[in-house]
Amino acid sequence: MNWLVSASVVVACRILFRTLRIRYYPETPNTNPYDADCAQGYIYCVWHDAIAYPMFAGRHTRTVALVSGNFDGSHLAYGLKLLNIGLVRGSSSKNGAPAVRELLNLPLNTHIVMTPDGPRGPRRTTKPGVVYIAAKSGRAIVPTAFIAKRAWEIPGRWTTLSIPKPFTTIYALSAAPIPIGETSTDEELAELEEHLQNEMNRLGEQAQQLAIKRAA
Repeated sequence: MNWLVSASVVVACRILFRTLRIRYYPETPNTNPYDADCAQGYIYCVWHDAIAYPMFAGRHTRTVALVSGNFDGSHLAYGLKLLNIGLVRGSSSKNGAPAVRELLNLPLNTHIVMTPDGPRGPRRTTKPGVVYIAAKSGRAIVPTAFIAKRAWEIPGRWTTLSIPKPFTTIYALSAAPIPIGETSTDEELAELEEHLQNEMNRLGEQAQQLAIKRAA
């Protein structure tokens, strides 16, 4: 039954996204995960409330997502499989160590998508796991922001889920990659996590202004 529900949602979202205009604004060339020229693997950060946008905004070829092992994560996992997105199940609170090991064993050209505020929040607040995995995997972090000029906001337990309305425009922004040294100290990792939070906030504000400006 979970598979049937997820398949129906994926089909509906694919049809929906075909009606949309998507505008990409990368700050650094060759960091678009849907672009074949993006040969290097990155860790892409997207807030939990915008997770639907990167799933359907382009064609995935070598993307893996870290998905919570809880019930909500199971629904998401079915949908990701149908979109050719690899899965690693786990989080900081459940099955964390095996999930980290699995992520670290991925080929270096594999992109990893993570929600730095998921799976339990607080909303739009980063957690240390992203920076740690970046340091151990040798991947730089690419902060991202997605916004639609018109969207439904579906309430959840601790955040909302944004779904674009038909025939609207999506703005996809990405910041310059943030390199994380493997030998970074705990203090340096804390500073980098703060920098990631600031970059996610900055992109979110830019995306908001862009949507408002284009709607005027």
